[in-house]
Amino acid sequence: MAAAEGRLVAEGRASLAAFLLGASVAALPLLLSAPPALLAGPGLQGRAALALHVAGINALLLLLYRPPLYKIAIRACFLGFAFGCGLLLSLGQSSWKHFGWYMCSLSFFHYSEYLVTAINNPRSLSLDSFLLNHSFEYNLAALSSWIEFTVEKFIYPEMKQITWLSTVGLLMVIFGDCLRKAAMLTAGSNFNHIVQNEKSDTHTLVTSGVYGWFRHPSYVGWFYWSIGTQVLLCNPICVVGYTLASWRFFRERIEEEEFTLIHFFGEEYLEYKKEVPSGLPFIKGVKVEL
Repeated sequence: MAAAEGRLVAEGRASLAAFLLGASVAALPLLLSAPPALLAGPGLQGRAALALHVAGINALLLLLYRPPLYKIAIRACFLGFAFGCGLLLSLGQSSWKHFGWYMCSLSFFHYSEYLVTAINNPRSLSLDSFLLNHSFEYNLAALSSWIEFTVEKFIYPEMKQITWLSTVGLLMVIFGDCLRKAAMLTAGSNFNHIVQNEKSDTHTLVTSGVYGWFRHPSYVGWFYWSIGTQVLLCNPICVVGYTLASWRFFRERIEEEEFTLIHFFGEEYLEYKKEVPSGLPFIKGVKVEL
């Protein structure tokens, strides 16, 4: 993690430039005067174009950035590339169109976590801010959803072509991500990806904006974003699995966090807790005996 504010600004700018460079893969059909399906399909020309594009961008990043910034840039570029490939699938007419929506949603979620942290709380910025290594369980859940989508697509292909249901999932994803990012921006430097055990001098209780709707809007957003990704993919098994796993995770996380918040703010937080719901179904937070 960089300590100087100027360096942090540079990290944010490097990540944005790299993300856009990666996403530029979506412009290849225009440069090649070819339809998006050519790059999304199995043809040799499309694969060669993608390989050359990746190699060229990686070489450019190596020239532009030294190792500390390169580590940031290569991750942001990877997410941008996934976003661009998702756009290509989305614009094509293949049966993987809805998976393209999912790729855009997933890659943008992870990149925007880093970017908003760089804007909002640069002192806490690190490679972990991408949340790419969130946990083994998180990665396993993502892998499970890809496997379910692929298996069901080949066994029941019509099951993955329910456009209205995928559209509902996409709206859930957009709502959830927008709510989470609004929460991060509203909290400002008070927001951190890691639950804090010590109160800093600048730590204040935020109750305005989306925090006037829910006590934990960032968790509410992530909860519905997570479920929405599986509705989008028309993954019935993972819809149930993600709902139960996410609910259990956030129930435990909220209880852990509220112990800390009560310790930090005392009666002020207890009053806030009485007036504003957690935002998640059947989760009331830590119980306090007076």
